[in-house]
Amino acid sequence: MTDTSQAAEKAKIHEGKEADHHPYFRPKDAATLILVDRSSAIPKVLVGKRHDKVVFMPGKFVFPGGRVDKDDYRVPVAAPVTAELEANLAKGSPKTPASRAKSLAIAAIREACEETGLCLGRKAEMKAKLEGPWKPFADAGLLPDPSSLFLIARAITPPGRVKRFDTRFFTADASAITHRVDGVIHADAELVELVWVELGSKPLADLHPMTRNVLNELHTRLATGPLRHDAPVPFFHFYGGKMQKDVLG
Repeated sequence: MTDTSQAAEKAKIHEGKEADHHPYFRPKDAATLILVDRSSAIPKVLVGKRHDKVVFMPGKFVFPGGRVDKDDYRVPVAAPVTAELEANLAKGSPKTPASRAKSLAIAAIREACEETGLCLGRKAEMKAKLEGPWKPFADAGLLPDPSSLFLIARAITPPGRVKRFDTRFFTADASAITHRVDGVIHADAELVELVWVELGSKPLADLHPMTRNVLNELHTRLATGPLRHDAPVPFFHFYGGKMQKDVLG
């Protein structure tokens, strides 16, 4: 590698961008949760500020999210994924089975609790043995509750990246938050600050371009009234080096 190409590669890393010349990697299932507060005239969404010293997107505002874990398939829930949400998650090719649909919704809830300390759950009739990232739910006598989630969009990372994700973007109203874990946000954590930000405000302009696309979809849907499961769900993916926007069907 020449000095010039090395410098370019370092610049990409510094900017939090991945090189785009890697062999084909199959995207991993992932989920993101956008929490919405509609108590005022202009809806607000919850964003977290990443630590300045993390490698990817340092200092940027992000929504909580990450890849699906194997345990997300097996975690007991307080209520099932709604039939409408399951149907939306099943759309696309190949069709997503019910067990995978549940794991995607559950991953969004887990990531939100892990990264922000905000948990979407419901009191459990019987105490369940939950460990690891699910321990806060057990401590509060809760089970995760995906019944309040809506699917906003699906997006796949472009080919050629060393990390690729097939991400489902969910949203839920802030009223679905039933438990808060103290001490998750601090100066040495992955997220150092949580902020409720009005849609259309300056901090959201600095989001990752794909996340901005999804947020625009959410903004449009919120402008039409209450969230509905029968609204079109966009699918962002790349073909021929260009981003495509389809509608899942």
